[in-house]
Amino acid sequence: MQVRRDTPVNPAVAPLLAAHVAEQRAGTPAGFSFALDGAALVGPDVTFFTAWEGDTLAGMGALKRLDETTGEVKSMRSTPAARGHGAGHAILSAIVAEARALGLAALYLETGTTPAYDAAVRLYTRAGFVPCGAFADYRPSPHNRFFRLAL
Repeated sequence: MQVRRDTPVNPAVAPLLAAHVAEQRAGTPAGFSFALDGAALVGPDVTFFTAWEGDTLAGMGALKRLDETTGEVKSMRSTPAARGHGAGHAILSAIVAEARALGLAALYLETGTTPAYDAAVRLYTRAGFVPCGAFADYRPSPHNRFFRLAL
């Protein structure tokens, strides 16, 4: 598994990102899905990563800097064919390493509450993320849960 910095407007990534956003919005009530599209993942405050198995895209994820000391994990997704192959772990490890290199003190993330998010939550908790309250502009709801990793 090779992880590299990339761009969400890479034509090889666009279908996975579009499927991710569509699935997140379809599976969560309006107003409670916070998946970012490609345009929102481009900018100086976002570092976008992809994972590859040879020439095949295996996954994606991003670090969005919230301020000078905190960041947020965004748009974590493995392709269906790569699930269970370590793409999520590889991307999350790259995000955590980048956050540390930037001198951030903590990483946060927001995810859903349905069983569809159970594998992601297992990944996050294995990486040391712990439940926390809503952060940044998020509000508590029965559709969202929040995690924090002290760096």
